[in-house]
Amino acid sequence: MAAAAAVISPSGLEDGVSRARGEGAGEGVVERGPGAAYHMFVVMEDLVEKLKLLHYEEELLRKSNLKPPSRHYFALPTNPGEQFYMFCTLAAWLINKTGHSFEQPQEYDDPNATISNILSELRSFGRTADFPPSKLKSGHGEHVCYVLDCLAEEALKYIGFTWKRPSYPVEELEEETVPEDDAELTLSKVDEEFVEEETDNEENFIDLNVLKAQTYRLDTNESAKQEDILESTTDAAEWSLEVERVLPQLKVTIRTDNKDWRIHVDQMHQHKSGIESALKETKGFLDKLHNEISRTLEKIGSREKYINNQLEHLVQEYRGAQAQLSEARERYQQGNGGVTERTRLLSEVTEELEKVKQEMEEKGSSMTDGTPLVKIKQSLTKLKQETVQMDIRIGVVEHTLLQSKLKEKCNMTRDMHAAVTPESAIGFY
Repeated sequence: MAAAAAVISPSGLEDGVSRARGEGAGEGVVERGPGAAYHMFVVMEDLVEKLKLLHYEEELLRKSNLKPPSRHYFALPTNPGEQFYMFCTLAAWLINKTGHSFEQPQEYDDPNATISNILSELRSFGRTADFPPSKLKSGHGEHVCYVLDCLAEEALKYIGFTWKRPSYPVEELEEETVPEDDAELTLSKVDEEFVEEETDNEENFIDLNVLKAQTYRLDTNESAKQEDILESTTDAAEWSLEVERVLPQLKVTIRTDNKDWRIHVDQMHQHKSGIESALKETKGFLDKLHNEISRTLEKIGSREKYINNQLEHLVQEYRGAQAQLSEARERYQQGNGGVTERTRLLSEVTEELEKVKQEMEEKGSSMTDGTPLVKIKQSLTKLKQETVQMDIRIGVVEHTLLQSKLKEKCNMTRDMHAAVTPESAIGFY
């Protein structure tokens, strides 16, 4: 899988994700194909392979005590809160792997601020994020896979990782094992096999009677020629030693062909003989076992009939008790239903009674409470004080008005005297 994942280029993944989302910078919405809904599963599998290349299991999961995500963790909705936390943790770790400083998000951080920071870091790498940030809040989906995949690619670029062509192992052909019994053949067996093959191949062309006559004449001629050299001067002990020395070298190893039909026929005959011999041994045991099982079944059947006859009245009583029990259960269910209904009515009446009691307590407390009377008295006292103050103000105003009237009257009389005095003076002169 690692080799297969290495074949896919990062740019191809990015283009595939953008085409699967049907979004682009400055372009209209592209029609989604029938496989676009499953493209995020492919992106998620590639993301897991890239995270393994970045050694996230040792550097992140073990240190943070996190479980490794599955191959389709961010593609399917399972637990939104846990998935969002895992997404933020992986994104922060990948951003730090790219050489940028990014604080690890905490559990109580604002998710909107965290998402905006992640998207700003993603845009700083020149990646497009033309989708609303709310798409990342769920913690799963194609946009989450796209963001993490882009960050993983940037981290691989930062550490200097390059994609190479996959190297396929050369498969070696397995050598066929040759059984030891058929591996070594003596020369006599080889001669017999060659003779049999020759006779099989030439039986349609040579008459057997002619062949026998020819072989008989040849044998008689050779025996007549070799009568003079039948006696041997070789010592028997030396001959046996020479035979023992040369015997290992006379063995010929021939590689058998498992596809030969003769070998299959021999194996079939061997298996047939083995099955027949095993069947003869096991047939007696199986017959005995069959007879014992038959006798045991007959005994069980007779005992069952005897027990049924002896316990017939008890069975009848049991059936009657079962019928009575079923009737009692039905009555119990009916009574239980009535009790439930009455319990509900009792709860409703109790609630109404509590409400009436509460109202009576409120009215009684209002009747016996002297707080309103005290408030009235305080209000009267305040009114009296305000009345006295108003009376004083009215007296002051009346006094002021009287003074002004008197002053005005004095001014008028003075003016009148001033006007009368010149007239008298003129009359005097």
